[in-house]
Order: sequence, then C-alpha cells, then structure tokens
Amino acid sequence: MPALQNKNYFNYGGQGPLPTESLKAITRSWQRIQELGPFTNNVWPYITKEVISTKNLLSEICSIHPNRIAFTENVTSGCVLPLLGLPFYEGDHLLISDCEHPGIVAACKELARKKNLRIGILPVLQLCYGDDKKNETYKTILKLIDENLKKNTKLVVLSHLLWNTGQIMPIELIARKIKEHSSKPYLLVDAAQSFCHIPIKGACDMADIYAFTGHKWAYGPEGLGAVALSSRVLEESNPTLIGWKSLKAEEGIYVNNKNPFHSDGRRFEIATSCVPLLAGLKNSLIMLHNQGNETERFLKIKNLSAILWEKLNQIKNIKLVLDSPPPSGIISFSIDGINSSEEVVKHLGQKNLWIRELEDPKWLRACVHITTDLTEIDNLVFALNNFIATEIS
Repeated sequence: MPALQNKNYFNYGGQGPLPTESLKAITRSWQRIQELGPFTNNVWPYITKEVISTKNLLSEICSIHPNRIAFTENVTSGCVLPLLGLPFYEGDHLLISDCEHPGIVAACKELARKKNLRIGILPVLQLCYGDDKKNETYKTILKLIDENLKKNTKLVVLSHLLWNTGQIMPIELIARKIKEHSSKPYLLVDAAQSFCHIPIKGACDMADIYAFTGHKWAYGPEGLGAVALSSRVLEESNPTLIGWKSLKAEEGIYVNNKNPFHSDGRRFEIATSCVPLLAGLKNSLIMLHNQGNETERFLKIKNLSAILWEKLNQIKNIKLVLDSPPPSGIISFSIDGINSSEEVVKHLGQKNLWIRELEDPKWLRACVHITTDLTEIDNLVFALNNFIATEIS
C-alpha cells in the first residue's frame, strides 16, 4: 500500500489506503475497456461480468441475495435514494440517533420539511461504555428505543458502528424490537464504519436500508458503495432519482407503463458509472478475505485498539471517550488543556502521523486496522506524550 510506506496512518474511518494490486486492477480494467471499445458490442459481456461478479461477492459478504443489493457512489446516496421514496405522511415521526453523520441528518431534516414530518432524537452519544460493558450498552440502547418510539414512528435511523464514539449498536436486536412495534417503522442503518470492520451479516439482513462504502475499511477506491435493501423496501419505495439503469427496458418508455422500474435493487441505480472501480473493490475484498474471515480480522482489530486505548489511558491530560477498551477499531479522545484539537492534528501531521479532528463533539479520533502495527501505535503515543509535555505546563 503506497499510502502506508511514508506515514503512520490512523484515518481508516475517513478513507482507507488503496492496495497496489487494486490500483493495478483498476488500470487493467480501463485498458481492457478501451481495447474492446468503450461502446461496442464486444465490451458489454465484459462489463456485465464485472457487475455480476462484484455484486455476487458483496452478497456473499452480506449474506443476502444479490437482488437485494444496489450499487451506489457512497453511503449518503445509498441511504437517501431509497429513503426518499418511502411512503411518509404528514405528522409521521422519524427517530434519528444523535451520532449520525451530517449527510443523513440533513437528508432527514429536508424530508421532514417537505412532508411536514416530526423528528425525534435517540440519545446514544451518552453511551460511553467500552467492550467490557457490551451487554450494558445493549440493554440501555434497547431501553432507549422503547422510550423514544412513538405510535406514529415510521423510521429509525441508527449507525451500526457510531463514527464518533466507536460504539457498536445491536442492529439485529433493534430490528426485532421495532418489528414488534405497532407502526412497523423502517430501520435505516448507516454502515460506513462497519463494512469490512465488524461482523455484519445478521444486521445487513434484518435492516431495511443498510448502506456502506468501499473506500473506508474495505481498502477500496472512492466513488463506489452499495446498499442492501429489504424486500419490504423494494416493494414499497419508489425510485427518486431515475435513470436508464432503473428501468426494466429502455424501449417502450413512451408507452403508458405503470411499473417501468426493476423490482430488485437496480431500481435505485441511476445511470452510467465507473466500471473499473468494481475491479479495484473486488480485488481489495479478495485480499481482505485472504487475511482471514470477518471474525478473525475483527479480533485482530480489537486487540490493536485495546493496546492503543491502554497506552493512551496512561497519558496525563488525555481523556478517552469510552471507559474501557473499545469494541471496535475506533478510539476517540480529547486532551485537557489545549486550545484546539486542530493544533494536535497539525502537529502530528508534521511528523507523518495522521489522526483526525471530529467537529461535533470536538474530539480526536484514531482508527486502527489489520494493517496497523505496534510500531505505529508506539509512534503515535510517543508523539502525543511529547506534545502534551511541551504544550501543557
């Protein structure tokens, strides 16, 4: 991975580095398309094969039928395209957690404005238990769901893995609970931080909308993601941004056809997309699989995050968000006595150490992955220790 050769990288939750072999796969795909002719009869079998093989690989990872998957550009479009087509009515209640990404929050607020819906907030930011208290976290979140669901709640929005605290939400348990609710709300899950990071199969199957991307923990190229859709959403959500990919057939479009759209995930795909990205993502996913199954990789990530958490916990003035080693590869913290967390990111960057600043709350976040090594962790801890010793007297 070229991006890891000259730096200590802890920003997998923002974007993962692209392996050399995946970059080569993208280039080979571009070359092949040009050799066949970008718009010839010879190129269509190649493109069809790339689409089908990549979608089949994603369906295997998600443990769902390929027909339930739609390709997208990113998580936000994966959430928003099916969301905006769902049947909402004036006065309906949307329940959104207080740890969602601004993209989906803004989309829900605009939907509420246009259709005169009401928004409630599910307070999960307060849950700062580490992995040692996983069961306590699960009990609390289920209680919070009970307390905040209303008779007219039609949608629950909750990330599988919270991008700011690093907490894992029990999506399968939540899905079962809300299916028992009288209003049968849809469950929309932002899976930006969970795909290729934590086990997802059960959650992916039980959510109504489970949107993820290839460019974070999957080491894939930016510009390609997917969304897993429930049978219910495929039946009840109408396409909102429409193109030729959404259609069962291009011919006869002027005929009065009441249902021109695909009945599977393709109804939420739009138009021309970048085929070589499929080759890059597929190569990265195969490379990940060769490093172990999702449980084996997850255990390695948790072991590394526990090491980093323990070392940070020994540094004076560092305040960790979670009270014990985290359940994922995300470690968030603040530093007492500094004026700006941006100063910390800038200082570390000058030493080729890369973490990020979160905007709300104003925390620092470091992410570890299976490519993180102990030397990188020690370098980060050493640099933070020195920064605090120098800047805080």
